[in-house]
Amino acid sequence: QVQLVESGGGLVQAGGSLRLSCAASGRTLSAYAMGWFRQDPGKERDLVAAIKWNGYTTDYADSVRGRFNISRDKNTVYLQMNSLKPEDTAVYYCAASGGYPLLLRYIEYWGKGTLVTVSS
Repeated sequence: QVQLVESGGGLVQAGGSLRLSCAASGRTLSAYAMGWFRQDPGKERDLVAAIKWNGYTTDYADSVRGRFNISRDKNTVYLQMNSLKPEDTAVYYCAASGGYPLLLRYIEYWGKGTLVTVSS
């Protein structure tokens, strides 16, 4: 049974930074693409950033490109978030998929989410 556990969320002022981590356990996910989605209440879960199994191919939502950076190390994936804005406030979910790009309907494993709140 694979478990994805996120950490690093919290409250930060606009312009600040946070680093999210997602640790996978239960099996190695080195052959999986991994990424981060975020969701506001009542809205769809949207892709924020994704990274392929090779650790080099990445993809970002237009709204975060240039501010966020995704990386991975063995069974952990990170999301460095800089220049945070109030509109980045959401629950952030770690995800793993056997395919790439990371599509919502093909996600095989989800974390439980971590809340990021950016105050103005």
